[in-house]
Amino acid sequence: MKSDLRNVDFKICNEKCKQKNGNFEMKYLDKYAIKSLFPRPIDALKCALSIDSLQGYHEKRLLNNLLNNYNLLERPVANESDPLEVRFGLTLQQIIDVDEKNQLLITNIWLSLEWNDYNLKWNETEYGGVKDLRITPSKLWKPDVLMYNSADEGFDGTYQTNVVVKHNGSCLYVPPGIFKSTCKIDITWFPFDDQHCDMKFGSWTYDGNQLDLVLNSDEGGDLSDFITNGEWYLIGMPGKKNTIVYACCPEPYVDITFTIQIRRRTLYYFFNLIVPCVLISSMALLGFTLPPDSGEKLTLGVTILLSLTVFLNLVAESMPTTSDAVPLIGISSKITPKKFFKHMYSLPK
Repeated sequence: MKSDLRNVDFKICNEKCKQKNGNFEMKYLDKYAIKSLFPRPIDALKCALSIDSLQGYHEKRLLNNLLNNYNLLERPVANESDPLEVRFGLTLQQIIDVDEKNQLLITNIWLSLEWNDYNLKWNETEYGGVKDLRITPSKLWKPDVLMYNSADEGFDGTYQTNVVVKHNGSCLYVPPGIFKSTCKIDITWFPFDDQHCDMKFGSWTYDGNQLDLVLNSDEGGDLSDFITNGEWYLIGMPGKKNTIVYACCPEPYVDITFTIQIRRRTLYYFFNLIVPCVLISSMALLGFTLPPDSGEKLTLGVTILLSLTVFLNLVAESMPTTSDAVPLIGISSKITPKKFFKHMYSLPK
């Protein structure tokens, strides 16, 4: 019998594969080794290719049946009076830049949208056990969720990835993107400042009666894959669902707002900004202790004046260039030379 199995014809293998929907009968594998069934590697490869081609045939037939009469403009609900629930979340990958001058926050984020499309359901047993498909979003209906406070030139900075569709109609869409959002930045306590930047997401055309956004996690954004930033420390990223009635429209609109809470790392500014400021200010106070007729008092004063001038330029370069608020460290660096000049002019001639 082994000799007969060694001469097994490829057509028999193909028929067995088709009969079992791509699964070869296990009793043959238990009784004889695979090497006995396929003495040549090319025979095993041909059988594997026949299984793949059979699976590809089922997927092709399934795609044709699903998308033949599919209307991507139709909101996929069985009852048009019911809102379509869309579970929404995001994963924060990286804080790329915080632009204090232009009031911008640039981040690398993966969005996550999940909904159920009743037009995309099938019985997996009728299609060779195919449980899911990957379909380009241009061929399917998908929620028009955008970031309201986007500052990007194209407004939507996401990359259009495939939609994973399961046999029960569940659709998962995870587009990554570089998001540029507006952020009101307060630098009064620079460099010991905290910033809270909102990212507001919602449907652009569907109101709350047609599309209901649901936060997929009570903890807010997913921070498990966050890459640490060298200048900013991430405190948290809570999320909140809001239902707002705007002045233009009587219908309520639903949005989900994530707040990126960050704190500036002060180690760099402490050694390069704070410590020199304290030392130079202390030297300026030292000039008041010298007697008025001391010749070194004028030399010390001129040296401190030059040091303050150089340091003032460094402070101006380090501070964010904005006029909404003046950092307290900038005010203190200007008060010190003012007091010094007042003292110099009060010296006896």
